[in-house]
Amino acid sequence: MSYVVEMLNIRKEFPGIVANDNITLTLKQGEIHALLGENGAGKSTLMGVLFGMYQPEKGIIKVRGKEVKITNPNVANRLGIGMVHQHFKLVDNFTVTENIILGSEPLKGIVLDIDRAAKRIEELSKRYGLNVDPHAKIEDISVGMQQRVEIMKMLYREAEVLIFDEPTAVLTPAEIDELMKIMRNLIKEGKSIIIITHKLKEIKAVADRCTVIRRGKGIGTVNVAEASEASLAEMMVGRRVSFAVDKAESKPGETVLKVNDLSVNSNRKVLGLKNFSLEVRAGEIVGIAGVEGNGQTELVEAITGLRKAESGKIELLGKDITNVPIRERIESGIGHIPEDRQKRGLVLDYTLQSNMVLEIYNKPPFSKKGLLNESAMRKYADTIMQNFDVRAGEGAGSRARTLSGGNQQKAIIGREMELNPKLLIAVQPTRGLDVGSIEYIHKRLIEHRDNGNAVLLVSLELDEVLKLSDRIAIVNNGNLIGIVNASETDENEVGLMMAGVSKERGK
Repeated sequence: MSYVVEMLNIRKEFPGIVANDNITLTLKQGEIHALLGENGAGKSTLMGVLFGMYQPEKGIIKVRGKEVKITNPNVANRLGIGMVHQHFKLVDNFTVTENIILGSEPLKGIVLDIDRAAKRIEELSKRYGLNVDPHAKIEDISVGMQQRVEIMKMLYREAEVLIFDEPTAVLTPAEIDELMKIMRNLIKEGKSIIIITHKLKEIKAVADRCTVIRRGKGIGTVNVAEASEASLAEMMVGRRVSFAVDKAESKPGETVLKVNDLSVNSNRKVLGLKNFSLEVRAGEIVGIAGVEGNGQTELVEAITGLRKAESGKIELLGKDITNVPIRERIESGIGHIPEDRQKRGLVLDYTLQSNMVLEIYNKPPFSKKGLLNESAMRKYADTIMQNFDVRAGEGAGSRARTLSGGNQQKAIIGREMELNPKLLIAVQPTRGLDVGSIEYIHKRLIEHRDNGNAVLLVSLELDEVLKLSDRIAIVNNGNLIGIVNASETDENEVGLMMAGVSKERGK
């Protein structure tokens, strides 16, 4: 059996935590191998070892049958190993081409030969069906496109083994289908792929074999064709997992949020949201469905105060908050689980305990006469971490950036829900979470609704919107296409409306 990569009995430790405890993973030539595990199970660490970002304490790595020492990512690149990280490593104000050649710049004499690189990128783009514009700036392209740029970076460096870390966490359903196509093309061209994920549907769709790890230990490797989603979930979490959302019918009360004729500019200084009106009442979850970039960001940022409204009105419990400062909005009862947990959700170099009191550090018991009370902050953070199963090597004293993506997400959700906001705006709340955590977060969102609060849910996971929402508002190109009752609609109808087909016109 010819293996391109063999990772044998790998052990990797960090202070206070064994991230990988004697794990073995083998990758066959031309296969897609899924690495499955809960948040913080050690998946990214294991791949970080293969990519040379970490050195293991024990174990050996073989590439094409030969034992190798991968001391840094450049060595990995030379061995033909490339990696697309969960949080992309791109320079926003560089072009696609500039990002791709960074670190391996082609020269004509002593001058940078950008044209030759752009030409080669165009050829690679065609060959693999990536449709990347070499001259576009990163800040102007969608997240899905940015990911393709990362894939292109690997292909440009002639990688044979491609590692994808949670590649679909940031993609729309249509982009996910595209990515699956791209992966199959890559395999046809003789590449081998490892995909880190906890989305069982995707594993069933593309992977040949799947290795499961739980809390740093290898649980086993199975042939995907012979495994069911339920059995994979059980291997991953260690118990049976329910995929259904259990909720009683909503009993809507007073109007909590009223958005009237709201228009908001996008980053490109044109209207990203146009004359948008919506009401969310106490005791209901209203979902926003739409392909990414159709006005959801503008809507959420206008309500939370991160972006100014060009026209229209936003009311919270009957009070006009259209031009009110952010702190006042938080104090009036708005909680916000942001779309980008690293840019908007956490201060990455602060400890968890500081992050947990960001909105309330100026109130007792956390501060007195301008001095912070560390022990009260720690106690508060510990409670949130316990309730939401946030795993961190050094507890509340851990820096936010040392947590896995899923644990960062759980920390933010815990912080926002602990304040029991009248209106909780949850944007992609389960992005990057495993099935066990998703089940728990869904339960908490419904509990929040049942306690008489309003929830505005923005998610690109259509089945999440359908399962959780009581009513669904569909947006396309900044316009409200229509509002439907979740119990009376299905994926097809909402999908058509997301494409801009309004229900009344039926066309």
